[in-house]
This record gives sequence, structure tokens and C-alpha cells, in this order.
Amino acid sequence: MANELRGSVDGWDFKQYVLGMLFYRYISENFARYVNAGEIEAGNVDFDYANLSDSDAEPAREELVDTKGYFILPSELFSNVREKAPQDENLNETLEKVFRNIESSAQGHDSENDLKGLFDDLDVNSNKLGGTVEKRNAKLVKLLNGVAEMKLGDYQDNTIDAFGDAYEYLMGI
Repeated sequence: MANELRGSVDGWDFKQYVLGMLFYRYISENFARYVNAGEIEAGNVDFDYANLSDSDAEPAREELVDTKGYFILPSELFSNVREKAPQDENLNETLEKVFRNIESSAQGHDSENDLKGLFDDLDVNSNKLGGTVEKRNAKLVKLLNGVAEMKLGDYQDNTIDAFGDAYEYLMGI
């Protein structure tokens, strides 16, 4: 990832992009696993939240915000955004909307202050990523792919916190 963004993004900004995308991946995977586990426990063994339509997911919004502190539509999960990213001519706008939706999902709930401004440092419209929308989006695709390809495993199956360790490492450099 550093090689892909080198020259256009300084070290601090690079760290913010990686940390922001890493966190986006983490909360997406955590959210989907939580919903999937509940459905599987209820007997729906083939359920996959990522494959659910947004309209089918919407009725569970309030309950999920109450239990998880935030809500992510299936179409806005990291995996689904990444899958469509190479064909998304407005990827920067898509990501900006997704981040705004995640943050605003907590409005009026106890978790509101925890999510407010969560993605402020991840400027997907910055000229540092490229002088045109097309160049910015190409870098964002590479960033999404780089974060997705990190072998972090399933945090529940590990005795170490790979997400947390990656975050700590990036904060320390």
C-alpha cells in the first residue's frame, strides 16, 4: 500500500488512510458476524448478512444500534463496497456516504459520541490522492484491496488482536 500511495500522500496522511480503512473493515466484519451469529443461532444456518438486501436489513436497524452501537447496511459493508469499487466511478462519494451513514446511525443513541467524527481524518476527496476523481478512485481501490488482503484472520479465533496490533503499529510509526 505504501508503494501505491508513495509520493502523493505523506506518512501521516498515509497512516490515517490505512487506519481508517482498517477500522472500516473491522467494524464491517464485526457487525456482519454479529448479525450472522444471531441468525444462525435462530436456525437460519445459510444466512449471510452481506447478501441481504438493504430493504430487508432496514427493519433491524434500531435493535442493532441499541446492541452494537451502530448500523451498516449490507451494501455498505467493507466487502461489498470493495467488490464493486473497480467499477464505481464515484467511489470517493460512495465511501464518503458510507462513512457518514455509519456515523449518523448512532445519532440519538448512547453511542452517538463514540461514532461522531470517526472518519473525519479519512478524506476520500483529497487532491493528495490524485488530481482527478478517476485518479483518486484508483488509489482508493488499491487502498481497499491492500487492507482487504491483510491476513488478519478471524479476531474471535485468535489469542492475539491482529487488528489492534496493526493499529498500534501504525500509530507508533
